[in-house]
Order: sequence, then C-alpha cells, then structure tokens
Amino acid sequence: MKGYHYVGLDVHKKKIAYCVKTADGDVVDAGMIKATRKELYAFADRLPKPWVGGMEATLFTGWIYDELKPHAHELWVGHSYMLKAICAAKRKNDRLDAAKIADAVRCNLMPTCHMAPPEIRELRRVLRYRSFLVRQCVRMKNKVAGLLMEVGAEYSKKKLHGRRYFNELLEGLTDTPESVKQMAAQAHASMEFFESNQKKLVATLKSHPLICERIKRLMTIPGVGEITALTWALEVDDPRRFSNSAKAVSYCGLCSGQSESAGKSSRGPLSKQRNKHLQTILVETAKLAPHWNTQLAQVKEKSLARGANKNEATIDIARKLVCYLLAVDKSEKAFSMRECDP
Repeated sequence: MKGYHYVGLDVHKKKIAYCVKTADGDVVDAGMIKATRKELYAFADRLPKPWVGGMEATLFTGWIYDELKPHAHELWVGHSYMLKAICAAKRKNDRLDAAKIADAVRCNLMPTCHMAPPEIRELRRVLRYRSFLVRQCVRMKNKVAGLLMEVGAEYSKKKLHGRRYFNELLEGLTDTPESVKQMAAQAHASMEFFESNQKKLVATLKSHPLICERIKRLMTIPGVGEITALTWALEVDDPRRFSNSAKAVSYCGLCSGQSESAGKSSRGPLSKQRNKHLQTILVETAKLAPHWNTQLAQVKEKSLARGANKNEATIDIARKLVCYLLAVDKSEKAFSMRECDP
C-alpha cells in the first residue's frame, strides 16, 4: 500500500528494537527504545502516519499491543513458532529481527495469531493463576504426606487433608520430631490457603457478566463442568474464528502433525503446536465425562472395539467433546444432541 509505513517491533522485557520501512522497502528509521509506556507514547507520536505494525507474540506483547493499537492503522501479532522460519539467519540480532518483521508485514507474509480483547485476557490471566494455585495446593498435600511417611507415622490417606482429622493426628503423634510436626502444620495451612483462594477465583469468574451466560450454556453439555467451560471460553475467546471442528481440534492439540513429501503422507504423535491449557483440561475431562454422557461413553466403546488403547480412546472422546463445545458456543443455544451430533 503506497503511502503507508511498515513498522517491525522486536519486543523484549526492557527494550524494544524497531524498524520503519516504506512500501518500497527503504528504511526510514531504526533504533531502540525502552519498554516503558512513556517511551512508547513518544515513539507512537513521532511515527509517520498512517502505519502498519507487527510484533512477535511474547510474554510482554499484551500491554504493548494495547498501547500501540489506537495509533496504528493495523497492528499484527506474529505467531512466535512460525516466525522462526522467517527470521532464521546466520546473523541474528534485535535490529535485524525488527527489520525482518517489518518486511514480513510489508509483504503480507506475517504469520498472525489471534489477539483476544483486553477484558478476556484479564480473565484468562486469573484462570491461569487459579491453575497455578491448584498445582501449589497439590504440592503441599504431597509434602504433608511425605513428611509423615519419612518418620513412619500412620494415617488415613482419605482423611489426611481434613482439618479436624489432621489436627487430631498431629496431637496423637508421640514418636515424631517436633520439627516434622511444625513443617507438616505449615504445609497443611498453605494447602488450605491455596485451596480456598482458587475456589474464590472460580466463583468470581463464573459470575462475571462478560462470560456468565456463555458458561451456563457450555455446562449444559453432560460431563462439562465449570473449569472445562471456563477454560474453553477464555482460551478460545471467539469460537467463530474456527470455520470447522477440525481446526478447533488442531488448536486444542488433539491431532498429530502432518508431513507430506513426494506424494507420501505420514503422521506423528500429537503436535506440540497447541494451546496447552486447553489440551490438559480437555484430556482430563475426557477421562471422566463418559460417566455422565452416554454419547461420549459410546465413543469410548467404539474406540476400544476397533483396537485402540485407553489413551487413544481418551483422545477420541476429547475430540468429540471439542465438537460439542464448538457447536454450543457458535449456536449460542443449550446443548442438544440433534443439533450437535447429527
């Protein structure tokens, strides 16, 4: 596009390398700025208008994208894995990377990825923090059990993490060092703290007006609980960006990569190019959902009947679950087998 300028940004924690080019590829400006809002505002003001920009998806991209988006005609976020093929070179530095990103934007070769609205990204951050709290809670539970096993203390595995039973257990331990009792009590208190806080976060997310109705619709699918519905809604954002269920299955990491050469096609294990948060939740849901969903139970039976092992059957169930979630989310109607599974 004549008259436009193309900006490539190589984003890092403390600094941002930039390169500004014309439509003919001539470099207008290049340099480095600090990754602060003040520097970013000054940079956006001095850019020639109109301009189109691109940057790589990193941990720091979100806030930079939000600040520059109002100033740009278009602003793209590049898929970090696919940008490796474009920016691979013998000489590599921030200045060259910014120039190559500018060229990718200028030539319309930028492998863009979906950028969710700030409100959804904020809720997604809360949900991922909740997952962190759950992992910490499990670590504390294992630590309590490990401390007791080290000193040969007898306990009930099912009741161990109950407050009343745990307190009675510590009082009844006579041959246990005092340091072990103190560490076990601290780990148990941390476990309760993490567990109570993750429950509060889930309750807050479920009642948020932006997604509460959507979560209720998704939970009409038998076997889909609040965590699965929340993860799908916040990680997928807009379900209409998937034109069919195969693309949604690929995004969730439930299919293998395809390699074709000289007319020969081969498949490997499940692809690593996926949304790992969705993949984990869907696989865990697929292990339990057949107990409540007769259709998913039939999928499991068919998979096992044709010779698949339990893990392969779980993946088949997860794929069908993605089809159900996508159909309900797109139609904005409660789950119905006639509509979702013709």
